[in-house]
Amino acid sequence: MKICVVGGGPGGMTAALSAAENGAEVTLVEQNEKLGKKLYITGKGRCNLTNDCPPQEFLSNVVTNNKFLFGAINALTPEKTIALFEELGLKTKTERGKRVFPVSDKASDVTKALERGLVSRGVEILLGKKVTKINFSGNRILSLNTMSDIVFFDKLILASGGVSYPSTGSDGSVFGILRGMGHTVTKLYPSLVEIKIKEKYPLEGLSLTNVNFSVFDAAGKRVFCEFGEMLFTRGGVSGPLVLTASAFINKLHVNGMKLAVDLKPALSEHQLDCRILRDFGENSNKQFKNSL
Repeated sequence: MKICVVGGGPGGMTAALSAAENGAEVTLVEQNEKLGKKLYITGKGRCNLTNDCPPQEFLSNVVTNNKFLFGAINALTPEKTIALFEELGLKTKTERGKRVFPVSDKASDVTKALERGLVSRGVEILLGKKVTKINFSGNRILSLNTMSDIVFFDKLILASGGVSYPSTGSDGSVFGILRGMGHTVTKLYPSLVEIKIKEKYPLEGLSLTNVNFSVFDAAGKRVFCEFGEMLFTRGGVSGPLVLTASAFINKLHVNGMKLAVDLKPALSEHQLDCRILRDFGENSNKQFKNSL
């Protein structure tokens, strides 16, 4: 069985690993000059591999259509994912929020581990090959055209990403090919992205830790609230909390959202008032802005 995997990101590399382990002759086609290009920028360059939790807990944190992942997450649980990377020679560690990272804190080491696994299993890797056409004869896949080659195979796995980050290869070009093959492509919209805000704050680059970040709809109903880290950008806000919240906002498809940040969620209003008065008392000879 000859299988072609299109896309050299984490999904494509993992699919190629699995297919090769099951005895298939695998070719991995990637349009970039290296594998895992988007992986290099995940988790602030550290790469959050998975979360060390049961599959059901993992699914409960998937915002949209978590039933789609049910089979996959039970076949490759977080526990098995960690074991896979350990087998590939990557040491891991678990941090706050059950987040799993490489011990080296380098996303590049994750890609290297996967690439070692591909090579050791005999996967053919074609880099710098952008897919331009998929050729069929009846229901049988015959060949796949790249900019410079034709690859022949029996089965195809598409793991080419969405349209989230064109410079990393997720440019959505494969969807045009799929439409040409007669497939229906649903509306594409961003998820896990920076949130633009109407107000203009001179706070670009400011990072906040240990805050509560909430999102309210136009009726004032809170639709999201989580504790963690965020930061201000030139036109809005970003960071782990905001990226997660963006998925909820995009799912609702409504306008008039409001964001709220609780800078001291562990303190009551009375405790915060006492804290501020104490700080003023200790800094009575300083300017108001400096006392804070």
